[in-house]
Amino acid sequence: IDLALYPPKGGAKAVQKCLASLHIGILTTENVHVAADIISAVEFSVSGELLATGDKGGRVVIFQREPERKRRPYLRGEYNVYSTFQSHEPEFDFLKSLEIEERINKIRWLPHQNPAHFLLSTNDKTVKLWKISERDKRAEGYNLKEEDGRVREPFRITSLRVPVVLPMELTVEASLRRTFANAHTYHIHSISVNSDHETYLSADDLRINLWHVEITDRSFTIVDIKPANMEELTEVITAAEFHPQQCHTLAYSSSKGSIRLCDMRAAALCDNHAKFFGEPEDPGSRSFFSEIISSISDLKFSRSGRYMLTRDFLSVKVWDLHMEARPVETYQVHEYLRAKLCFLYENDCIFDKFECCWNGSDSAIMSGSYNNFFRLFDRNSQRDITLEASRDANKPRATLKPRRVSMGGKRQRDEVSVDSLDYSRKILHSAWHPTDNIIAVAASNSLYIFQDEVN
Repeated sequence: IDLALYPPKGGAKAVQKCLASLHIGILTTENVHVAADIISAVEFSVSGELLATGDKGGRVVIFQREPERKRRPYLRGEYNVYSTFQSHEPEFDFLKSLEIEERINKIRWLPHQNPAHFLLSTNDKTVKLWKISERDKRAEGYNLKEEDGRVREPFRITSLRVPVVLPMELTVEASLRRTFANAHTYHIHSISVNSDHETYLSADDLRINLWHVEITDRSFTIVDIKPANMEELTEVITAAEFHPQQCHTLAYSSSKGSIRLCDMRAAALCDNHAKFFGEPEDPGSRSFFSEIISSISDLKFSRSGRYMLTRDFLSVKVWDLHMEARPVETYQVHEYLRAKLCFLYENDCIFDKFECCWNGSDSAIMSGSYNNFFRLFDRNSQRDITLEASRDANKPRATLKPRRVSMGGKRQRDEVSVDSLDYSRKILHSAWHPTDNIIAVAASNSLYIFQDEVN
C-alpha cells in the first residue's frame, strides 16, 4: 500500500470546503484494477482514531490518526497504516457445492475499553472477532525452550534461570479471538454492535440473528421473514442496525422501501414490529423500475438516536422515530439519472447498493454517486454540494471544487454532462468521523480521506 499525504491549508470552516488530505492507492497500474484490492467496507472506530477498510480479497487494513502537533495542526487529519491482516479466506461448501468468497462485507468496531482494540468483520457466511494490540516488550531467558522457540531437550537443562523482559521495536498484532459461523443460510449483509457492548446482530436476506460476543456455538433468531413457501416471498431484508442508546431496539429495512422498528422486550421473536415506517407511493409516477429504485440499500441511526437515515437508489431520507407516515426530509442524490433508468437496468447499475452516513452532530449527511461523485447535505441550511474523489485533486494544499452535472443543452465550463458520466467509477462505501469533519470514501481500490480546512 502506497501512501501519499497532502496537507490542507488554512481557510474557511465550512464543511462543504473539503481538502484532499490522504490518498491510498492499491493499483498495480494506473488503469488496471485488481479485483481482490477493491475496497468493500469502510468504518471509523468509536473514537475516530482508527479507520478500518476491508476489501474483496478478505484483507483488513487499519489506519491510525496522527497526534496533533502545535507547529503543524493541519496534520491532525493524517492517517497512516497501523496494521494489516488477512481476515477471511475463500472457502467451499461441499454440501451445497457453493463457493464462499473471502470478500469483507462489513466491519464494526467494539467500544475501546482497554489498550487493545476489537473489531468484527464478516464475509457472506462467517463473522470474526479480532483483537488488535501493541507489543513493545519481549521475554528472554526461557528454561524450556530456545530463543528461537524450539523446545529444549530435558537432559540439556542443567541450570535454572529467571526470564527477563526486554524492550523491543513496537509491533501491532492482530489475533483472532472468536469465530461465529454456521448460522446463516443466505449471505450476511449487515452486522451491528449493541449499546450493551455484549451482543451484536448479523442479518441476511431473510433472518436476523442475535449473538453474544463470548459465545460462538449458538445464536438466537430474532427476526425471520422466510415464508413456508418460497414462491410467496415478496420482500427481503436489506439492512439492519441496533439503536445507539436503547439496547432493546433495532430497525431493519426491506426491498420494498419500508423500515420496521422492533422492541425485543415485547417478544423473543420480533416478527411483529413496534413501528412501521413507509411512504405511500404516488400511483401517477409508478413505472417498471419503481420497486427496484425504492429498495433501501443502507440504514443508519443518527448519533442522538432520534432519527434514521435511509438510502435508496435516487435519494436519501431522514425519518423521525416519532413519525411513521413519511420522512421528515428527502434529499435527491442524482435525480438526473431518473431518465436513464432503462440504461442503468441493462448494465445492472440500478442494483448498486450505496451507503450513507451522518456527521458527528447529525447536522449533515453524505452518500455516494457515480463518476466518483459524493454528495453532502447540510440539514440546517438545506444546502448541498457535489464533490469528486479524483487523483487530479491530490495536489498539495488543493481545495476540492464543487462539481455540477448538466442535464442537457448548453453546458457551462465547470459542468459535467450527464451523458459523459462514468458508471464504472462509483462511491459505494463511505464513513464520517464521529466528531470531526473528516470523511473517508472508497472508490474502487483507492481510499480517499478528506477534511475541512483548518486555521
